[in-house]
Amino acid sequence: MKNKTIATIKILTVLILSGSSLYGQQSKMQLFKLGNVRLLESPFKQAEQVDLNYILKMEPDRLLAPYLREAGLVPKAKSYSNWENSGLDGHTGGHYLTALAQMYASIGNMECKRRLDYMVNELARCQESNGNGYVGGVPGGNKMWAQVKTGDLSDFNKKWVPWYNLHKLYAGLRDAYLLGGNAKAKEVFIKLCDWADGEVAGLNTDQMQRMLDTEHGGVNEVFADAYAITGDKKYLTLAEKFSHKAILAPLEQHEDKLSGLHANTQIPKVIGFERIAELGNDTSFSSAAKFFWNTVVNKRTISIGGNSVREHFNPVNNFATMLESEQGPETCNSNNMLKLSKMLFVDDTRLAYIDFYERLLYNHILSSQHPVTGGFVYFTPIHPQHYRVYSTADQSFWCCVGTGIENHGKYGELIYSHKGDDLYVNLFIPSVLNWKEKGIEVTQRTKFPEAENTSLSLKLSRPGKFAIYIRKPEWLRHRGFAITINNQSVTFSESAEGYVKLMHAWKTGDRITVSLPMKNSVEYLPDNSAWVSFLHGPIVLAAPTDTTQLTGLFADDSRWGHIAGGPLYPLPSSPLLASNSRDLGTAIKATAGTGPLTYQISDLIVQPNFKSLKLIPFYKVHDSRYMLYWPVAKPDSIQQKEQELASLDERYIKLAARSVDAVAPGEQQPENDHGMIAEKSETGIFRNMHWRSSAGFFSYRMRSNPTVKTLGITYYGKESGGEFDIYLNDFKLTHVSLDGTGPDTFITKEYTISESVKANAGSILVKFVATPGNKTAAIYGVRLMR
Repeated sequence: MKNKTIATIKILTVLILSGSSLYGQQSKMQLFKLGNVRLLESPFKQAEQVDLNYILKMEPDRLLAPYLREAGLVPKAKSYSNWENSGLDGHTGGHYLTALAQMYASIGNMECKRRLDYMVNELARCQESNGNGYVGGVPGGNKMWAQVKTGDLSDFNKKWVPWYNLHKLYAGLRDAYLLGGNAKAKEVFIKLCDWADGEVAGLNTDQMQRMLDTEHGGVNEVFADAYAITGDKKYLTLAEKFSHKAILAPLEQHEDKLSGLHANTQIPKVIGFERIAELGNDTSFSSAAKFFWNTVVNKRTISIGGNSVREHFNPVNNFATMLESEQGPETCNSNNMLKLSKMLFVDDTRLAYIDFYERLLYNHILSSQHPVTGGFVYFTPIHPQHYRVYSTADQSFWCCVGTGIENHGKYGELIYSHKGDDLYVNLFIPSVLNWKEKGIEVTQRTKFPEAENTSLSLKLSRPGKFAIYIRKPEWLRHRGFAITINNQSVTFSESAEGYVKLMHAWKTGDRITVSLPMKNSVEYLPDNSAWVSFLHGPIVLAAPTDTTQLTGLFADDSRWGHIAGGPLYPLPSSPLLASNSRDLGTAIKATAGTGPLTYQISDLIVQPNFKSLKLIPFYKVHDSRYMLYWPVAKPDSIQQKEQELASLDERYIKLAARSVDAVAPGEQQPENDHGMIAEKSETGIFRNMHWRSSAGFFSYRMRSNPTVKTLGITYYGKESGGEFDIYLNDFKLTHVSLDGTGPDTFITKEYTISESVKANAGSILVKFVATPGNKTAAIYGVRLMR
């Protein structure tokens, strides 16, 4: 019986390593291990090396410091600053384990293996010191978790996303075992899962679901993985217990209720739904995950594959806020959408999943790392002529740094896959596949996307007949796609999945050549407004414009250092396109003598001073302001378009130019950034705007400087009944009573700030206190203004 159990565990471990499902694994797609695929020279290979350099600049003992501190042990080095000592202590350490494991698996780097083993040993020491299976860096975690175990969430709700923080460690330990081969990591991981099982054993469904209202990463996924590793079903039950019904239920009914939700809070939950579906054969969970993917990709995703504005899903019918904001798509979202797409592709091999995966990989993931320093991008603005900010290895510890160090060490995960003996070529990235079990080695050589072809050469331990499937992507030109085997043209059939099937008696030396003619195209924003992005094949093209006022291009350790704080250029002064046609792809012209993938659209650009702009792949645009989306007008409507753009400026950019600091009440990350404290408070969305109100109080700690003159508060003009006081640093600024006589729109009222309040120029505490027996108004915006 014991030997049978061991054998079962080994099988389960192999299944999770290969990425296949427990059910029908021979008929479903299976992935190769990272160690089976080696990158050859390409932008991806360069990004892998740059990422490795960044990873090795980080110090394990500093990342471990929060864990030792919380375990009552003496840290060996000072903790990093930024998010690592302001409430999310330890989250980067979990990401770091995954990054090290991936690099060891992908390229065999032994320094990564040494660091990985060292960190696991130290975490095991922390776990032993805690004595109950727990290990974590959450500040004051031991006291807080003891309260949570009894159903008391009072301290939990004051912490910065504790389960989200722990999820990074869970995932890192899992990957240290599965990718890094560290057996002790498995022991620590399972003990930590057992601790979680005991932690929530006494909570009823209502208490669990209230706890899950707070961002918790993909804890349901890692508990499902614990089941896959051990075969113990209690972990699958735990995964289901950690599944957030407020998100799951509407998705199961194919209802889109995502607008206004914090985007990256939801995506990991859905990854967990899909993982539970894989392991438990739950079709309702899988259906929910697929509906979510379709909704996000088809309704909320821009050309580069990213989504969200200020980290939230915007309404499907209005992308104006994304155009106005300096906080465009978040890289963490794309990291998780990449993972979800991979999982769905394995479960249901649809061309749409891999086409999206490719789009996202080239245009958001590859572009999110600085090609020299390795710094990572948090937000990718699409506001015309804005720019991105990059992290620094010793000062920046945002969530997108954690996912960033992971992104570029796993490029080999989906270039190839297989169903049984049939090989699938999914991506056109220079690489070598070593399919050891079959004695097959495939070398793919290509300069794609700079060259519109790829070739695959085979080396076999023995000749054999099997099928090779070549992906036929949706971005091909209507004609020109062709395949040769050993320079001989071949006829082929297309599978239902959108792949070309090559059945052949293969031998060493055989060579497959694939021509991949790419069409030029444009994509409008999902709301179908008159803003376009240009593409060549799957490659999004953008135009660098200038390098002025790139404030904070490389971030310091400030709380807001991840946001590009330089001035937002006025929309009417940015490039404008004019055309009577919606199909602007025909206007893309190759530029002679400038190298591959360089284009111009001068015939479309209205302003003479912008006609010399060049379009290049967005992943090559760095250290510059840029045009990614372009406003378009008909030639006889240019003046009207300029007035529309000026109106957008009035709504947002002019306020932004005067703002020293701003909070969007009711939005998760801005409130976290500003140390929000609240009692008897609630949030909601009205006309696509978030708000917060309270029958008690709520407050924000906001940046200030001597130029601040007024406090700007945004209300809905017709709201009535709110009665409250506004305090600044305990000074009563004003009493507010709304009577509903304002306009049917949002208005920003300004209140003059006295010099005595501004004496503390570094920051101001803004506090809203309800009059007893009443509530504050719904507050839609808070700004300290010049």
